[in-house]
Amino acid sequence: MLADIIIVAVVAAIIGGILFYLYRAKKRGVTCIGCPYAKGCSGGCGEHGHKTKDE
Repeated sequence: MLADIIIVAVVAAIIGGILFYLYRAKKRGVTCIGCPYAKGCSGGCGEHGHKTKDE
């Protein structure tokens, strides 16, 4: 029972951290989150030779 609560708390903390990272990145104006060229990217994530889901 206690182990289940700990597991749920750890998973919730991980998800919360991910959501906080995404929130901060969007607030900074990052267009392609996770892209190494995100700060210099003009919004077309296929410009630097990396794959997008549309390709």
